Amino acid sequence: MNSLFCRHNRFTADCPICSKGTVLDSARQATRQRTPAPPRSGGSRSGTSRRAAGGVRRVTGPYVSAGPYERDGGSAEVRLERVPGGVRLAEWSAGSLEPRAPVLDAGDLPQLVAGARERELFPDRDVDALERALTATPGGPLPAREDPFGASAGSAGLMREELRVERLDDGRLRIGRWILRPSHGWELQEAPTMLPAKRYAEAIADAARRGLLGG
Repeated sequence: MNSLFCRHNRFTADCPICSKGTVLDSARQATRQRTPAPPRSGGSRSGTSRRAAGGVRRVTGPYVSAGPYERDGGSAEVRLERVPGGVRLAEWSAGSLEPRAPVLDAGDLPQLVAGARERELFPDRDVDALERALTATPGGPLPAREDPFGASAGSAGLMREELRVERLDDGRLRIGRWILRPSHGWELQEAPTMLPAKRYAEAIADAARRGLLGG
């Protein structure tokens, strides 16, 4: 049986000479404690598996849809969605979010709002505002515009921004964000819109007062 005392008449565990290089070496123990554990292998945790190609997470939420509509090389549907941070209006094609401003038939806009009411996608105050916007009537002079559209004004940092509801030549509606860039003028953002429901209601009401929502 090994003695608890070393040849230096100390407890072996306390002797810096005799404990060196053994499991009793305090320096060695400290080194082992500082060594990080290897990463775990295996699948991702629940809730993080819904990712698009390239590792980018695609957030989806409860929605109602209109369409499908014919697009170049295929078809797409327009979804009104509840997502973290607001209300998203976007085109989806083959299960993917499309990088363009959504375009839909004017007659489908009331159906989207009705579907949002039926599925209880948004708080009642938001759906109430959208329903009132659809039935807005002219109540006074409206600002003249070269190209008719309904708008809700906002800001994007230091630049002016508008959510616009536009009537296109084929009778469909485009709902998109426009940004006023210094020395460039107003530019359409070819991307889905994600804003509070109030902004959509303001733009839709302005378009209704200008007679742009009729079939």
